[in-house]
Amino acid sequence: MKRMWNAAIAACLASVAVCTSTVCAGESSLDFQTEYTDREIEKRIDEIGKECLAFYLEGWNPVFEETESTGAANSSPLDMITGLFTSGSVQSAKTDACFEVEATAEEACMAADGAAEYEAYVDIGAQIDSLAHDLPWNTEEFTKIDEHGFTSVRTQPFSTFGADVDTASYSLLRRGLIEAAAAEEADQQGIYSRYYVSPVEESAIRIEEMVNYFTYHYKDPEDGEKFGVTANLTACPWNEDSLLLRVGIKAEDKKEACKGNNIVFLIDTSGSMDEFDKLPLVKTAMKILADQLDDHDRVSIVTYAGSEEVLLEGAEGSDKKEITRAFGSMKPWGGTYGEGGIEKAYEIAQKYFIEGGNNRVVLCTDGDFNLGISSAAGLEELISKKRDTGIFFSCFGFGDGNYSDTRMETLADNGNGNYFYIDCEREAKKALEEEFFSTIYTVAKDTKFQIEFNPENVKGYRQIGYENRSMAAEDFADDTKDGGEVGAGQTVTVLYEIVPAESEMELEVPSRYGSAEEQEEKQDGVFADELLTVNIRYKEPDGEESVVREYPVSRSDIADKMDADTSWAAGVAQAGMLMRGSEYAGTSEFDDIYDRLKNDPEIMENDYKAEFLYMLRLMKSYKAA
Repeated sequence: MKRMWNAAIAACLASVAVCTSTVCAGESSLDFQTEYTDREIEKRIDEIGKECLAFYLEGWNPVFEETESTGAANSSPLDMITGLFTSGSVQSAKTDACFEVEATAEEACMAADGAAEYEAYVDIGAQIDSLAHDLPWNTEEFTKIDEHGFTSVRTQPFSTFGADVDTASYSLLRRGLIEAAAAEEADQQGIYSRYYVSPVEESAIRIEEMVNYFTYHYKDPEDGEKFGVTANLTACPWNEDSLLLRVGIKAEDKKEACKGNNIVFLIDTSGSMDEFDKLPLVKTAMKILADQLDDHDRVSIVTYAGSEEVLLEGAEGSDKKEITRAFGSMKPWGGTYGEGGIEKAYEIAQKYFIEGGNNRVVLCTDGDFNLGISSAAGLEELISKKRDTGIFFSCFGFGDGNYSDTRMETLADNGNGNYFYIDCEREAKKALEEEFFSTIYTVAKDTKFQIEFNPENVKGYRQIGYENRSMAAEDFADDTKDGGEVGAGQTVTVLYEIVPAESEMELEVPSRYGSAEEQEEKQDGVFADELLTVNIRYKEPDGEESVVREYPVSRSDIADKMDADTSWAAGVAQAGMLMRGSEYAGTSEFDDIYDRLKNDPEIMENDYKAEFLYMLRLMKSYKAA
């Protein structure tokens, strides 16, 4: 048995050389191919790219037009500058114009002939300085991520973590890349764009959320099971000393058991939401969601700015006119009293609670809390106290510049909910038409995974992503420790680099209490065929005690060729590692990833995959710059 295992590992490792040298693009290393020509694929990617850029270019156009008309209405540089600050233009146009105004004022000062005229320009300069606090400085907030390294199975055979089906990180990365590309395009076209573009923060790149953004083809649960598990082990495209393990988990799909939705929309209408990609996009997104509700559902709308306000309470989901009117009435103003809005939203959700239904608060905000409780720790305490009400809490993030990813993730994680980031209308449709009603029909709460590696066959491992979901091995069986929520039909993908026992990579940790050879002698051969076991612990949506299921993975899961699902997940993970500047990216290169993934058989039909290839182009340019 051991000899057969060694042969299988040797064959898989041998294919690494082929895979890394040909970028897994040849027939010998991939178990799939595309039927389209390179020209057809490139044309498709170009079209998707134009659609991505259009959202920002169209959003910036009104600011450009208003600035142009303001300037044209004045006869002198001094009048133009003064007009920009005294006109009735929107606040975003005023603040974004500051950079233009400052440059114009400097030029005018240099050209001023008389002392009076010069003094007038100095006064305008003081005006500019007084508005400095309104400039869109970067106050975005992300939680630092310490990347997983390789771990010896002998010292730690368990990899334990909470489930994560959030996708916000992927959308945040796309926003940064697309916005930067759009700003460059705007300059070339003479369109007035924001001079400030949020950078791509390394800590915003959570690789598990990037991988889980896409749909994979995993087997359904067997009768009586909550989850179906698919495992695949193949050559690692970026490291010749390891194998790539993909574990895919698919939840049961039982939406029909729900007795209705009780949804309270909690909308941030503070002054910071006055941007084309904030409150206007919120209205678009929430109308998409509301259109899918019917008379079995209840809808309430609470807004918060300087204070909270109830715009709609307990309306039937079929009353589209009233719901649309309430959303349309929202206008940005004042501060951000998020605490008051949260309390009021839960109060109303409890009032219209549906037994056996889906009861949920849906928060839409840029994450900027500046009145009441505003710290991540304070919000965590606030929302954790609400968890026992049976009301789930989901977060939808919008906008940039002042965005707080840390607060949003804290609220969703501790509110037994999910976290999305909406950066464009395409994402609004994906999240709210295609995915939201799977997400909110929770089939397993406090879900935890624990991968147990067999030391006879595995020397070491490195989990790719899930850094902020890691748990102690002892927490797996502790029902007081919070896990993640998994919705009906949802999939979870987990990637590991596996170091087989025969690898020359050094990971052993010396111990006086027993060598690796002594530990191996204790194996009685019963599990000699197994590579690892996937353990899943979860609670029923209305349950308090967890149950555990075991799914062994054996050597039969080793594949000579990489299938399309594994290739895609690996490529997304590689791109994430490159963007993060990971020391474990190995031989990964953007061009190699691009050449492999464009052969995916779904590339011409799947907009999201075509879009990712466009993003790969932007990633390469971004990192080069």
